Amino acid sequence: MPLALLSLFDIVKSQACTPNTWLNLTALPAPRQEHSTVAINDTTIAIVGGIIPIGDAPETTDIMQFYDISSDTWLNATPAPYKVNNPNVAVVEGKIYLLGGLIDGPELPDGSTNWVASGECYVYDPTADVWTALEPMPNGTERGSAHSGVHGEMIYLAGGATMLQNLYQDSVTMVTAFNTTSGSWQRLPPAAAGIPASRRGGVGSIVGDTFYVIGGRWFGQLNVTSTVFMLHLNDQAAGWKTSPDHMPVPRGGLSGDVVGSIVYTFGGEGNPNTLTGVFNETEAFDTTTQQWTKLVPMAVPRQGTHAVAVGNKVYIPGGGLQQDGKSVVVNNVTLYENLSSHFDAYCV
Repeated sequence: MPLALLSLFDIVKSQACTPNTWLNLTALPAPRQEHSTVAINDTTIAIVGGIIPIGDAPETTDIMQFYDISSDTWLNATPAPYKVNNPNVAVVEGKIYLLGGLIDGPELPDGSTNWVASGECYVYDPTADVWTALEPMPNGTERGSAHSGVHGEMIYLAGGATMLQNLYQDSVTMVTAFNTTSGSWQRLPPAAAGIPASRRGGVGSIVGDTFYVIGGRWFGQLNVTSTVFMLHLNDQAAGWKTSPDHMPVPRGGLSGDVVGSIVYTFGGEGNPNTLTGVFNETEAFDTTTQQWTKLVPMAVPRQGTHAVAVGNKVYIPGGGLQQDGKSVVVNNVTLYENLSSHFDAYCV
């Protein structure tokens, strides 16, 4: 559905936003996690792919939905070209770039989760309402759950995962870049082509000319990390550096985005101290001072979602209410996943 149709909404809701508080918004049309969230412009947010509950177990989806900020309303959009979870998604000049992700692999004997990497790439033009195929990811670089950032015409992807199963979840160090002007993948200098250690499920943000990869995990869900990796994009030959100030609470499966010079991080999974295995932390990293600040916790702690900042709000749609695969009893029912349709925003 063309983005222009969103202007048909004539109900505008004025929502006060007090700094360091949470604002509840209209819930997603259905529970969802492992999706990507991007802002197309100052009025529209898109969520792409992920998993949704169908029958007894969640399934990977191609659903794309738009959220109109002014009317606090959701609208179904033209689906992605393929079903994908943990997609690598970015917006450049109002167009949505879908660069790989994880897809359903061959069924395992026990019927458990088997997600494998896809290298398919597409761009969506909201005005024309068309998905167009792009050059696929180079052989051997296919992955999902990468940490992404936009710098001019370039989309950078750092780390990620090439496969995810119940008993094995990998992570990688590779860093790749897609040039949206030429429509091609570009090589990076050797010092920039790999982050210092494998990561997935963290926060990727570009502040000024520096690409940050924060937290995440290596391999299993409980191997959470607190590192802050940094690459100066105008001096890539100098390679990646590590900030001396680590994230206060190591987390994986967290979400976050940047407002000004500050990266805000939320939630995550791998918490051994809660029944659900989910973190409620809200922590902010000041890229100028290289220092962390603890903020008011999440009102509804979640993992496996994706945050996006627009103005003075960081929007967080859906996510998981418990650590995936962890046995949690809710209303006398044992759950191993608990997808949420909750939607809120943190006020900066």
